[in-house]
Amino acid sequence: MANNKRELFLKRRLRVRNKIKAMANGRARLSVHRSSKNISVQLIDDVKGVTIASASTLEKEFGVVGKNNVEAATKIGAAIAERAKKAGVEECFFDRGGFLFHGKIKALAEAAREGGLKF
Repeated sequence: MANNKRELFLKRRLRVRNKIKAMANGRARLSVHRSSKNISVQLIDDVKGVTIASASTLEKEFGVVGKNNVEAATKIGAAIAERAKKAGVEECFFDRGGFLFHGKIKALAEAAREGGLKF
């Protein structure tokens, strides 16, 4: 039985990824990673094995370098939606990894939806 945070995180991540792989049908995957200081997101084409678009708080143009809060997540979500449109992607799957859909992850997803991504 998983009893520490890391094991629970890994268990959730595998469960989410397996569900996405089962339904993929060639659609892109919007993968989110959150660290203690930054948040980043990538739009990945798993069939070709390439990253289509990405956004991160490490980019200076957003003005949130080194911040990992709801405001930064909202900016990143809007940016990835804009970059996905430029790349011609309108539909994708949201891969939250092992992170709970709450707070920063939820703010990022809502901003991406408002920007025009469908998932």
